[in-house]
Amino acid sequence: METRVLKVDPINPDKEVISEAVEVLREGGLVAFPTETVYGLGADSFNKSAVKKIYSVKGRPPDNPLILHISDFKELEVVAKDVPSFVYELANKVWPGPVTFVLKKSDLVLHEVTAGLPTVAVRCPAHPVALALIKGLGNPIAAPSANLSGRPSPTTADHVIKDLSGKIEMILEGGDTFFGVESTIINLTTDPPVLLRPGPVGVEELEKLTNLKILIPAFAKGTEEAGIALSPGTKYRHYSPQTTLVLVEAGQCLTLAAYLKYVKSLINEYLQKRLKVAIICSKETCSDYGDLITLEIGSRNNLYEVAKNLFKKLRELDELRVDVAISESFKEHGIGLAIMNRLRKASSKVVACVPTR
Repeated sequence: METRVLKVDPINPDKEVISEAVEVLREGGLVAFPTETVYGLGADSFNKSAVKKIYSVKGRPPDNPLILHISDFKELEVVAKDVPSFVYELANKVWPGPVTFVLKKSDLVLHEVTAGLPTVAVRCPAHPVALALIKGLGNPIAAPSANLSGRPSPTTADHVIKDLSGKIEMILEGGDTFFGVESTIINLTTDPPVLLRPGPVGVEELEKLTNLKILIPAFAKGTEEAGIALSPGTKYRHYSPQTTLVLVEAGQCLTLAAYLKYVKSLINEYLQKRLKVAIICSKETCSDYGDLITLEIGSRNNLYEVAKNLFKKLRELDELRVDVAISESFKEHGIGLAIMNRLRKASSKVVACVPTR
């Protein structure tokens, strides 16, 4: 299959380009497109064969549901039922934006979209290209991230091309995505609501908006897998580079100095084994590693910058052809919880820092 790559203005999408992409979707094809989070792999959500194609192209497990993307709050009534009034109030505050709601599904939603679950994941993206596609099609678009399952999510069209060229009909090239990590997912069918996947909008902010306490299970932190995948990102290993990645958590190290000392001792252990090592580090710490190969991910004082660069750096790792990479950890507040969730799921090994003498 030849994959067409069309450039599209991310702010004012060209109507002709959108029309061509919509036609592909109407004919049952797949289109990769930019959103404010990561690039999505879209299909007409009411076309069963197209939705099935998403799973086969990505190598996605069949019990891992998809997110439905809508362009208007009114479309909630099409894909969900028994929606509480507070959901509409919350949607009015966070949509369009990087927050996904899990709700009771309507009878119109395909079994393949929800992986047979009685719930459906829905969001309204805050990206002109995504919204233009949905409006042009006239149906919600089912779209996971536009990458091979298990690989780091794509934040540029080049990432999509590397993973899916020759496997899908079209890629819309609309520049880098804004947030760089996938949407926050919250289950609103439970009381209290449950965080299923952390994302750009933190739990703290959502609790203020809803006046509700939101539960954060271990799988949302990335420390274990969910038994059942109620939404993407809760089950299975995700986001992984091909390079062995070791995440060093703060553990018992209460200061940055103690943490860096431990990380350096771990690096030395690998170097003594004659392994080629790289480190994913912050702006504040990269210079502490001397001649070691470093991948600067962003400032500890700007976790949105770290999130935006995260998947890009994980993909760059594989180009370095090192034996092992070590990643620093970050504070788990706001978008920091999303960063640590992704790093834990991407890592081959997670170790806790222990102060060294």
